[in-house]
Amino acid sequence: MRLLQAYDRVVLAHPKLILTGILALIGLSAWWVQDFRLDASSDSLVLENDDDLRFSREVARRYKDEEFLVVTVTPKSGDLFSAESRALLTEMRADLRKIERVSSITTLLDVPLARTPPVPLTELQKNLKTLEEIGEDAELLAFAREEFRTSPVFRELIISEDLRSTAVQIKFRNDPKYVELARRRADLRLERAKGNLSAEQGRELALLDAEYVVVKDALLAGRTEDIATIRSIIDKYRDRADLRFGGVPMVVDDIVSFIKNDLVVFGVGMLAFLIGTLWVVFRRWRWVALPILSCATSGFVMMGMVGLVGWEVTVVSSNFISLQLIFTMSLTIHLVVRYRELAGIQPDASQRELVSDTVGKTFVPCLYASLTTIAGFSSLVFCDIFPVVAFGRMMTLGIGVSLAMTFLLFPAILVLLKKLPPKETKEFGRWLTSRFARWTEKRGRSIFSVSILVAIATGIGASRLEVENSFLEYFKKSTEIYQGMAFVDRELGGTTPLDVVLEFGEKPPEEPTPEEPTAPDGDGESGEDEDDFGEFDEFDEFDEEDDAEDKEKYWFTATKLERIEKIHDYLDSQSAVGKVLSLSTLAKLGKEINEGETLDDLLLAILFQKMPEEFKTAMVSPYASVDHDQARVSVRIRDSDKSLRRNALLQQIHENLTTKLGLKEDQFRLSGLTVLYNNMLQSLFRSQIQTIGFTVLALFVMFLILFRSLLIALIAIFPSLLSSLVVLGVMGLAGIPLDVMTITIVAISVGIAVDDTIHYIHRFQKELAVDGNYVATMGRCHNSIGNAMFYTTITIAVGFSILCLSSFIPSILFGSLTALAMAMALVSALSLLPRLLIVVKPFRVAQKDSEAAQETVNAGSS
Repeated sequence: MRLLQAYDRVVLAHPKLILTGILALIGLSAWWVQDFRLDASSDSLVLENDDDLRFSREVARRYKDEEFLVVTVTPKSGDLFSAESRALLTEMRADLRKIERVSSITTLLDVPLARTPPVPLTELQKNLKTLEEIGEDAELLAFAREEFRTSPVFRELIISEDLRSTAVQIKFRNDPKYVELARRRADLRLERAKGNLSAEQGRELALLDAEYVVVKDALLAGRTEDIATIRSIIDKYRDRADLRFGGVPMVVDDIVSFIKNDLVVFGVGMLAFLIGTLWVVFRRWRWVALPILSCATSGFVMMGMVGLVGWEVTVVSSNFISLQLIFTMSLTIHLVVRYRELAGIQPDASQRELVSDTVGKTFVPCLYASLTTIAGFSSLVFCDIFPVVAFGRMMTLGIGVSLAMTFLLFPAILVLLKKLPPKETKEFGRWLTSRFARWTEKRGRSIFSVSILVAIATGIGASRLEVENSFLEYFKKSTEIYQGMAFVDRELGGTTPLDVVLEFGEKPPEEPTPEEPTAPDGDGESGEDEDDFGEFDEFDEFDEEDDAEDKEKYWFTATKLERIEKIHDYLDSQSAVGKVLSLSTLAKLGKEINEGETLDDLLLAILFQKMPEEFKTAMVSPYASVDHDQARVSVRIRDSDKSLRRNALLQQIHENLTTKLGLKEDQFRLSGLTVLYNNMLQSLFRSQIQTIGFTVLALFVMFLILFRSLLIALIAIFPSLLSSLVVLGVMGLAGIPLDVMTITIVAISVGIAVDDTIHYIHRFQKELAVDGNYVATMGRCHNSIGNAMFYTTITIAVGFSILCLSSFIPSILFGSLTALAMAMALVSALSLLPRLLIVVKPFRVAQKDSEAAQETVNAGSS
């Protein structure tokens, strides 16, 4: 009561002052919104403090990995080696080389051919040629065609197995500043997660975060510009070849483009639909304009606050504006419906009295509905994925903004408007809520039976939930990114990288000083590598430079390559694995050059000694780090393989490397995007269980506080959870995987279901005081608060179907699953919930005040 009196004295007594303050806040938001950022980089797809992430970045720096894009070329002439096709590649390469940030272009014309024609190993250095250097020599072209067909290096890497398609690889220069910022920032964040961050390091991290955002934005902007340039270049050649375009930087860029497009399409489409629906329901322009204005103001202010606090909007949180629209619209519709009810039963009341009474009767249920929704989103803090955690925080703030803006803006404007005479119209949708009331009254057993069956089906579906997903499944098959990535995945050796990093000796210090030797001490397991190097002890008299040169020359021993080859061949035998590259690839090539004879240590030394520098850069440097006594087996996973189960595959690889191939745990480590993405998916599964557990507990406590009854809390929580968990059941039965987008659906659906539950029970408790008749009370609630719930559901659920027009599959799933959650929440709140109330009868019927009772009766019949 005191709060309402204060509200009357401040908001309703000085509405113009309140509106002036809101306009000032909108002005500030217009300034803050300049810092509103969309980020779809790989940072949003991995665990922030994952030790595998740190190791993967270390491996990428050590082996000088660079970002790259791929253009696949299938000449329409049909012959990839014809003069016409080679001219096409030459022209395209020349155009692509003009892009400033591109470091190299690798085509079929550029790779060194070792067996064109076949020569002895000793003549390898002067025999190496490229397809471009061969020219029109028919004999050499025939040798080149055969080498590409059989090469363990080039087949399914740069040329398809049928020799009809080739890949043009476009590499970008690494930004040293970005790499160093990312490394130092990751190290400090890891220290913060461990609780070891000092005050000085905290200040350094704050500065690094700000600088990192600026540098990353510039890098992403450059990539966007380069991708647009590449698209315009390859468009020039589409009349001569079938061209497809793909790569991780393009995935990032396209996701941002799709999200931006969705925001525009959804915003415009939803606005048009809301205007039409609100007009059909209420038939007055003020009841169209006020909800729309409340939603627009809440959304814009929230965008400004997100920019102010520096939160990045990722793939996970890209729909937060849509969700805020749901809750703001729900709040305003409840206000409109309640105001219209009161205006009908209090025709002599002033406008201020009606507005004050409307706020007084709706604020408490709206407040508790908001708090329970916040509790649902707060459960996301248990996730290890920072963008998911940030999304929970974002929605917590957003719901608070919606509640504040709705109960300030809506009443402040409404109190200034002229009171309209009651309009005799038939309530839209009352036929449906009335039927629900009759069905709930007469079909109690059917409701319980159906609810039990739904609960069983939900349990079965939820048990089938998987955390597998592929990047390809984020896009429609008609999109350029899907077609390009699918072609590379199918014809050119897979898309998602996986590394097996092998350790051959003791690890050197992370940052060795000049006094500390960086050379390994040898293999600590059996000393076999020491034996391999034993014969070269006589070279100890050389100086450090010669020693380092000899070390590199003689590091490549038959023993090491044998171990690498076993691992290489094992990985190559896995069905979900595409192209495998390692030093073994070069050894296989050397064996072919050596007429099928395996290379011993001496021949290996000759091979690496005779190898030209450019060949070594392409075939050795990416797969061996002599200074760290380390080798890498690089694998690409076929992401489109329907049988792919990442976690099972990684576990199987790890187990077989130890049990079948005899490696010790400290002799190898799996790394790469496949590992990072799998870690994220497994974390989602664990956090989903924690999310549901926390949500149940939080809701139960909130219901106890609100209704002050254990029995009512139990009655309220079951329909709410059933209607929200149905979404998980449907996902499991439909084979929709759990990922960074769909994990949020539970929190969203719980918020929606709880909103309806609280409003219905709160109204039921008030209406029951009229006559103490549970069945009659249900009928009145269905025809009052039930209408408000129905209006909210049809307005938002059908409006969210607009997202089905997106080219981004997660947005489509988000829209359809949210609509399903709203529909289930309405059905549950109008059937199972009232039936439980009628059967259990949890409320004590108190002696009523006659005047209040008559008022409520009139409200129910109006």
